[in-house]
Amino acid sequence: MKKRMIAILLASAMVSLAACGTTNEAPAAAGTTAAPAATEAEADAMETIDAAATEAAVADSGKTYKVGVCQLMQHNALDAATQGFVDTLTGKYGDAIEIDVQNAQGDSATCATIVNGFVSNEYDLILANATPALQAAQSSTTTIPILGTSVTDYGTALGMSDFTGTTGTNISGTSDMAPLDQQEDMILELVPDVKKIAILYCSAEANSSFQVQQIEKYLDEDGIAYEEFTFSDSNDLGSVVNNAVVGVDAMYIPTDNVVASNMPLVTQATGAVSLPVICGEENMCAGGGLATLSIDYYDLGVATGNQAIDILENGTDPAGMEIRYATATTKKYNAAYAAQIGVTVPESYEVIEGTEAQ
Repeated sequence: MKKRMIAILLASAMVSLAACGTTNEAPAAAGTTAAPAATEAEADAMETIDAAATEAAVADSGKTYKVGVCQLMQHNALDAATQGFVDTLTGKYGDAIEIDVQNAQGDSATCATIVNGFVSNEYDLILANATPALQAAQSSTTTIPILGTSVTDYGTALGMSDFTGTTGTNISGTSDMAPLDQQEDMILELVPDVKKIAILYCSAEANSSFQVQQIEKYLDEDGIAYEEFTFSDSNDLGSVVNNAVVGVDAMYIPTDNVVASNMPLVTQATGAVSLPVICGEENMCAGGGLATLSIDYYDLGVATGNQAIDILENGTDPAGMEIRYATATTKKYNAAYAAQIGVTVPESYEVIEGTEAQ
């Protein structure tokens, strides 16, 4: 009731503001009435009114929601996606939504435990942040709506050979896949004399394998030799990357959660031999790569949050909800690493914030 009273008082204030305001717009055509242009203060007040009215309507309806978030592990990209999702839902529903965010610390078995808890507590919706979390959620329920984010290819992640953009199940979400042909182009642009590339990834991550298969097709078309260097978990990464840097001209790392959480191990080996490293996403690159084709993971989380609102509020079935993809990509580079290995990056690339060369 208090929030509705605030909205009413603000609306009254807006009426007074409109009555005494002026406008520089041209007169209205005959037979029409011109609306005065809103000042910045008036626009802000209207946003406050809209937010208060929305929250009051949710409160009056008595409807509340419980949403569970299972995030595979903590690193900047996944953190940003979760934050964008949470901010979108709390901005819409305020106190009428309870969001339970849990981190599996990189363990797939823990993902299963987390999502099973969400199912037992009859949550209204589950967000699975990263592929192993999505796979755990898929195994846990066929009835509660599930949204994925930070997932590269849903067909691969869900074991669907006939995936065409919708899952036909209780699952939808957003993909973090940047165009792989453009990533291969970056390798040729930054290392024009490249003859052989090391491809580093975790064999336990299905979406990493998918990206590697795709980029290898483009490398084959351009006659570039490559060798895969895989590891099963972070315990093997150090020794594998030390072998990977020998006899190659560059390294490619797809979007890979295990590598993303252990970039210092990679950089220790690649930096020692001044090896250019092209990464699948920005936060990996900031940790010690050379360049990346970047998407915004916070925006990805916002898009997933809007999908959640469509499901919770409108009853939209995830089965027919198209997987959404990042629409904007940016070429970015780690200026400090570029200076360290002596590579000059074209002016069309943006410096990743926090990596400026000293």
